[in-house]
Amino acid sequence: MAVAVNRAPGAPVDQSSEPRPVLAPPESRSPLGFVQRWAGVAAYVALLTAWIFARGLPVTRWGVAIWLMAGIVAFTLHDLRRAILGLALEWFPFIAFLFLYDIARTFADKLRPTNIGAPIDGDRLLGAGHVPTIWLQHHLWHGTQDVRWYDYGAWGVYMTYFFATLLVAAALWVFAYHRFRRYVAAVGVLTITGFATYVLFPAAPPWYASSHGALPPSERLTGIVWSHALPSFSTLMRHGQALANPVAAMPSLHAGFTLLVTLSLWKSARWWARIPLAAYPLLMGLTLVYFAEHYVVDILAGWLYAVVAFVAVERFAARRARARTKPALRLSPPPLPLLAREEPT
Repeated sequence: MAVAVNRAPGAPVDQSSEPRPVLAPPESRSPLGFVQRWAGVAAYVALLTAWIFARGLPVTRWGVAIWLMAGIVAFTLHDLRRAILGLALEWFPFIAFLFLYDIARTFADKLRPTNIGAPIDGDRLLGAGHVPTIWLQHHLWHGTQDVRWYDYGAWGVYMTYFFATLLVAAALWVFAYHRFRRYVAAVGVLTITGFATYVLFPAAPPWYASSHGALPPSERLTGIVWSHALPSFSTLMRHGQALANPVAAMPSLHAGFTLLVTLSLWKSARWWARIPLAAYPLLMGLTLVYFAEHYVVDILAGWLYAVVAFVAVERFAARRARARTKPALRLSPPPLPLLAREEPT
């Protein structure tokens, strides 16, 4: 409602009598808004901390998914409707897709014979006659009774694979939703193309080749270092390795997903954050080769698949965005000429 104030021309303005708009405090600054926004987060952090101290880090797909979805609810209690709809329409299908992939890849070697020699030849070509896995373990691995600090560091890098992809998805959903669907689409493209390659070209990792006499002895270090770092969870690790398909190695989706995380966060990261982002896929690739989980050619293929998936999704999304703006431009009336055209007499 406008208020008219009669004032003589040139008279000084009495600011105490001027009407001023009354601004309501932002919701986040009000006590109720603060409680709604951060009480759930505090409770979530407390529960997760207690769980980690009592049971250890959640490393199974189910465990990570449940805790991340609980975190989404905790961070969006001020908008609970969005959280419920997001979990039902976006997160449950996404998690179900990843679980279906975990099940489907166990059948990846049922159609075609396993390739053992081709990845070895590729690594020997890249390693000037040496297989990098054998070389690294010969120089760095000192046996089960002498696990070094860098073994634990490599194991820590390896462990991030189990939750990094979902953690980045959750962070984007909460803090940068406009990028969430692009990221999920890229994860889907990378997963499907990787699975198709597993079916068409089932390839064995280095530890498998060593156990079949195609390579000199090498150890699958993942479970060994795990048993030293988390002894109570060594049984869980062996169970997970038994369920995984040992010949779903080309491409390495461990390497692919880590590079996809870097590509997805690169533009929005500050310069100092780009240093660990750039190092992350390199460290993961080195760990996978050292632990005899993958060859170098598997790593390179995983990186290539990740780049293709990321670029394809970004270009498709950009094309759709341009297509949405064209109808609006076509519906807008043409501008009127500034001068009327004279008709010939």
